[in-house]
Amino acid sequence: MATNTVSRSLHDLGLSAWFGGTLANAVALNPAAARAGDPSSSGSVANAGWDRWTPVNAAAIALHLAGSLGQLGGNSARVQGQQGVAGMAVTKTALTAAALAATGYSRVLGKRLSKRGDVPVSSGTEPHVATPDEVASAQRQLKMLQWAIPALTGALVTVSSYAGEQQRASEVKKGVLKRLRP
Repeated sequence: MATNTVSRSLHDLGLSAWFGGTLANAVALNPAAARAGDPSSSGSVANAGWDRWTPVNAAAIALHLAGSLGQLGGNSARVQGQQGVAGMAVTKTALTAAALAATGYSRVLGKRLSKRGDVPVSSGTEPHVATPDEVASAQRQLKMLQWAIPALTGALVTVSSYAGEQQRASEVKKGVLKRLRP
């Protein structure tokens, strides 16, 4: 019996870093930037933190995707033969695509902020009265995305837990029998 320990580990470690890092940055880094001392420094503090997180996040996402592909390959027979597994796989794929899109767009907005340098902001996602309009617009979008990404990746954790439950011997048996019934 072959195991998928490596692909499961890549999947889970990558996803946990993606989820946890973005949640920590939303909870801690963005608000903490407001304590930089003055509005002109707040943005650069948040940008420095996010710029440092980006390569780690990219590596985490790559690990997660590699692990996901490995799991899909290792479970291809179950995807075809056990009722409910294909639907779960489609759900995970859709959530992954949405999380990737949100993460990518968040990075595009973050790069816009980083290029502007030391513009006055109240925090990582809160404009100041003197914040230029284009920066304020990006910050308002980032304010939503900072919570959307952990929500999407958290949903992936939940669906992955469900996928693990589908692999119990009793669930496999029920799913295969349901698939075979006319």
